[in-house]
Amino acid sequence: MFNLNLIPDVLARFSHPAGRRQSVCSLARLLLAVLVLAGVSSLRSQAAEAEEAPGKSAWETNPEGWTDLMPGTDLKGWARVPIPPTAKLGRAQWHVDTERKVLICDGDGGHDMLLWEQVLGDAIFHFEFRYTRVEGMKGYNSGAYIRNSPNGSIWHQAQFGDADGGFLFGVTPVPNAKPRFFILKNEVKEGRIKPAGEWNTLELTARGPTLTLWVNGAVTCRFDACGADQGQIGVEAEGYRIEFRNLKLKELR
Repeated sequence: MFNLNLIPDVLARFSHPAGRRQSVCSLARLLLAVLVLAGVSSLRSQAAEAEEAPGKSAWETNPEGWTDLMPGTDLKGWARVPIPPTAKLGRAQWHVDTERKVLICDGDGGHDMLLWEQVLGDAIFHFEFRYTRVEGMKGYNSGAYIRNSPNGSIWHQAQFGDADGGFLFGVTPVPNAKPRFFILKNEVKEGRIKPAGEWNTLELTARGPTLTLWVNGAVTCRFDACGADQGQIGVEAEGYRIEFRNLKLKELR
């Protein structure tokens, strides 16, 4: 790297014809060094700002190229699947508030998943959710899915409760063997899920064999051994009233 202490000497030699050629080269190196230092300083500044500012979701960072998945009142394009797959579906418990643009699960129709019918490869599933807070109620429980099989026998779920959760678990296929169950811990020490009644922003990303869960500004869990290279996305009903909004999808090419 150019020694900045040589600046006075370079300028002095530049005033003499014999030293101009060499000085031009030195000045060029000086200019390059200054630009590099400025670039490094800028990158450090940007990194510091990124650490101080809350992390933005992929949708907030770049809203272009996303598909809005919010269904109409007929839930066209979405299908209920019982949990487990051999169980029977309970009463219809999913509906849409078109004025508020919110997908609502009443939570009194049994355990099921609501899957978007399109099969996807690499993609990002963005959504926001909140539980309807009930005084004295505990154990709020729900989730969201990515790369699921149509009948729900293969599933990869983001788990979230009341101010807890934020991890991945499920059943993933294994070549020449039975599908295996997996469960991972939340990698972030502090809780990322907000209490019942407050909105949470989550993103599930599937890229190759890696599934990533992002919760309210930070990646909380990563699964690097997903055995399904495609599947469906969806949300879960598990006995609690829950609302979803801003259901967005971005396919990764």
